[in-house]
Amino acid sequence: MRISAARCATLAIAGVALYVLLDVALVFLRPRFSVLHNAESDYGSAGRYAWLMDANFVLRCALSVAVVCALWLGAPESRRLRVGLGLLLVWAIASGLLAFFPDDPVGTTTHGLARVHQALALIAFPAVILGTRITTRALVRLDGWRPVVPALVVLSWGALVPILLLGKTHLRPHSLGGLWEKIFLAVELAWFLVAAVWIATGPGGEAHELVSSEPSSSVQT
Repeated sequence: MRISAARCATLAIAGVALYVLLDVALVFLRPRFSVLHNAESDYGSAGRYAWLMDANFVLRCALSVAVVCALWLGAPESRRLRVGLGLLLVWAIASGLLAFFPDDPVGTTTHGLARVHQALALIAFPAVILGTRITTRALVRLDGWRPVVPALVVLSWGALVPILLLGKTHLRPHSLGGLWEKIFLAVELAWFLVAAVWIATGPGGEAHELVSSEPSSSVQT
């Protein structure tokens, strides 16, 4: 079985689409949480549909890993690219772990597992910001990425605006912290989507392949 860059990118695209779909569904399934004021993690706090947000955290991990895999296989290796992809893996792992440490909703006392949740978020967010910036700088040098580099540059820098506004609000009750966080996540997911679509549809998608250890049915000489 061969794992190509294009296949990883296609899985990432599907993952982003499903992630957004579940996020939108949670807005209607858990209407007591405000799109403007509540963090995305609040949808995973105790309640009937909390498991959907937990599933989305795991999905965010999986789609991020798929993007990393696609970039690793679809772009020439460099030291800068390795650093950028390493940071994106940190983001992916921290995102997945969020599912196992429920958050306390905005306006309530943070304790226990929610403190771990916050610590993981404080690791994940800087990692994805730096990861997308460093990876973008690595891709700028590649001729095959020139058509999408402007979009990647704008998105990687653009993510700083909502995260700075989020830092200013500190997710205080009745602030717009929830909105800024969602915009930040949307911008970063858009970066992943642009990169994945380019690999899935561009010539670099089949540049490199990983071959599994399954025995081949043909005899090689």
